[in-house]
Amino acid sequence: MKLIGMVCAMILAGTAAARALPEAVASYGPSDAARQLLVRGTTDIARFAAVMQLFASRTGGVRIDYEQWGSNDLFEVTMAECRAGGQSADMVISSAVDLQLKLANDGCAKAHRSVATASLPQVANWRDEVFGITRELAVIVYNRRLLSDAEVPRSRFDLIDLLRPEDSRLRGRVATYDIEASGLGYLFAFADAQQATTFGSLIEAFGRSGAIATCCSAEIIDGVANGTYLIAYNVLASYALARAEENPDIVAVAPHDYTLVLSRAALMPRHGAEPELAGAFLDFMLSEGGRAALNSSHLIVRTDDAAPAALRLPETPETSFRPIALTPSLLVGLDQHKRREFVALWRSTFPHDGGGEAPLE
Repeated sequence: MKLIGMVCAMILAGTAAARALPEAVASYGPSDAARQLLVRGTTDIARFAAVMQLFASRTGGVRIDYEQWGSNDLFEVTMAECRAGGQSADMVISSAVDLQLKLANDGCAKAHRSVATASLPQVANWRDEVFGITRELAVIVYNRRLLSDAEVPRSRFDLIDLLRPEDSRLRGRVATYDIEASGLGYLFAFADAQQATTFGSLIEAFGRSGAIATCCSAEIIDGVANGTYLIAYNVLASYALARAEENPDIVAVAPHDYTLVLSRAALMPRHGAEPELAGAFLDFMLSEGGRAALNSSHLIVRTDDAAPAALRLPETPETSFRPIALTPSLLVGLDQHKRREFVALWRSTFPHDGGGEAPLE
């Protein structure tokens, strides 16, 4: 019976992997390279291209094949390959860092130790298996052409107050991630529930005012740019700041009460074919050159005097920034019973769904 169970598990794992497909693909380096590195990630290609191009140009005879995935599908396909024991990607990078920790906790990650990883702060290195490689903020985004400075919420308290009136002009025009479609959206919402006493009032205000839960950063920011939405809540600053370079009306606000700080998490799957090359790529992303490339795509957000002009910082940044640490506490929100309860709470007070496909994160 045990053997039958194992065979069934492998068949199910293969079926799950077969169902999921990447949203987009790209390659960097010579097509006839002697070595290929397969990287899967939730970061869209335009945001992640610079670091891959630079690594490929500095590492002779190497091609990087990059697959862009939604966070939930990326987790499922990585877990399926881990259980099946076959060849997998060489590196997986996701904004849904809780799902990355679960992969490592379930024995699906290969350890990597180097001078670069040893220099990471403790909150960005879990067991030498999961590594934080970026620094991004969860922000409120608005269009300065459509919302006056006096109307802009600087905190969650402000946003709740703005949504309270029956005739609020924000009614039906606030958007955030759909926590069932987006692993990142679930992570941010669950972190909010743990961080703040305002969470219950906030989602109640969302539900009462007809806020929209939808799939992805790009779609939400498009909506802010074209006036469909007046406010986007808990959106990654990397996407908003990149859009602000094209459209100076886009502004990102780091909430004054607290601002979640995310480090996208990289891990090397246990069955990757190129662990040495994957380790070199990880070390490069943590190097000065790699971090400069990530910074150029706003994947490392400066919050000092060199902060982007489109980013409004908190009045007290020394106490407002709250990193999402890579610790076992992230696994709490993935408990099946707790997740069902949390999603039910969200949906009971926030039933409006903008639909959409798997997210770009």
